[in-house]
Amino acid sequence: MLDPRWRIFLQIAQAGSLTRAAAESGSAQSLLSRQLAALEAECGARLFKRTGRGVVLSEFGERVLPRVQALFDEARRLSDEVQNARGVPMGDVRVGLLPAAVPWLAERLYRAVCEQYPQVRLHMNEGTSTQLSELVAAGRLDMALLLREGADQPGDIILQRIALHLIGRAGDPLLDRATLPFSRLDGLPLVLPAPPHALRAHLSEVAAERGIRLNVAVEANSIALQREIAAAGNCYGIVAGAAVEGEPRRRLSAARLVAPVLWRRVVLTSTALQPDTLATREVRALVERLVRLHGPDAQP
Repeated sequence: MLDPRWRIFLQIAQAGSLTRAAAESGSAQSLLSRQLAALEAECGARLFKRTGRGVVLSEFGERVLPRVQALFDEARRLSDEVQNARGVPMGDVRVGLLPAAVPWLAERLYRAVCEQYPQVRLHMNEGTSTQLSELVAAGRLDMALLLREGADQPGDIILQRIALHLIGRAGDPLLDRATLPFSRLDGLPLVLPAPPHALRAHLSEVAAERGIRLNVAVEANSIALQREIAAAGNCYGIVAGAAVEGEPRRRLSAARLVAPVLWRRVVLTSTALQPDTLATREVRALVERLVRLHGPDAQP
């Protein structure tokens, strides 16, 4: 209904650079640049100011952004009303996935959407919980599968709870039992995510409450890195149980932390900045169903 060049304007404004906007939309950067130049020529004013790090909105761009966003939101709502009348989900749906979920969820979700909702165009992004949460909050993703610690957040659909495990080199005598009291972490050399990672903050809070000293020997924000460092010996990682499933026994041993048992919640969260269309509702229900059917086993 609206000039597609204005959608490009919104994409660039949200991404903060032509390079990121091109990567996220799957378009060539040169094409976006030409479309933007044509739009600016038609407007007779610059929409962005170029900087060394990307682009920022010009004064004119700042004035028109909320109006353009409102027009696209209204167009999306109108499209949803048409879809509801026809009972056919259609349009773009943007979903964020954690790296650990990609191997067992991405293909299943793509195939299910193609088979059940052929008029829905699926966009999938991979990132950490922090990255995906920021994209959802900014309205650049319609929904995302995240790991949460601490208090529940409004709008989250809790899909699973997965217990935290201490992992280390295979055969380590500390990990020769199925469970390990949290108090045994006192002074152990640990590999943990760097602040302000939510898991790091949660572990620090629990340790402080119990007078336990967390000895962070290495910081690594990737679960894959944490596994590799723990497998090398002399250091222990703390990960959700699903993160060590399928790992060869010759590389890692794991024990579930108890007293207290600590959980990571797998949640599906949605943005409040985009219209909740028939397509997003159907895809959200599909993600929820697939996670419950095929996701890592949750503890009761």
